[in-house]
Amino acid sequence: MELQQLTVLLVEDSPMFRAMLGDMLRDLGVKNVVEKPNGKSAMEYLQGPEKPDLVCLDLTLPDVSGYDVCEHIRRTPAIANVPVLMVSARNLPEDKAYAEEAGANGYLGKPFTPEELAKRVRQVLKASVARSTP
Repeated sequence: MELQQLTVLLVEDSPMFRAMLGDMLRDLGVKNVVEKPNGKSAMEYLQGPEKPDLVCLDLTLPDVSGYDVCEHIRRTPAIANVPVLMVSARNLPEDKAYAEEAGANGYLGKPFTPEELAKRVRQVLKASVARSTP
């Protein structure tokens, strides 16, 4: 899967971190990064006609938690197969377990390097493609 063809929905409440993560994704070659500051705006976007190829989702959002957004994605047939990469400063084993339980395909703890982001994005996309091909 070519990163240039992807649309990534980036959900992060910190303007500084959202800009940094958006730049990292664009540096990886992702052409279309859709940035949303909270869970509600992300869920509204997901109800629209555009479907992202990947969702990078912060766990701690000001309105709806990343867990709830992830569960919403998994319960919505049109987007249920969209891979979700949780990105969070919360690095406890239970945070990762809850993310997996909510349906996340991967977990990336902050802080991280651009290389770690690239590796995790590719892992999540590769696993997603493997699951969707018969």
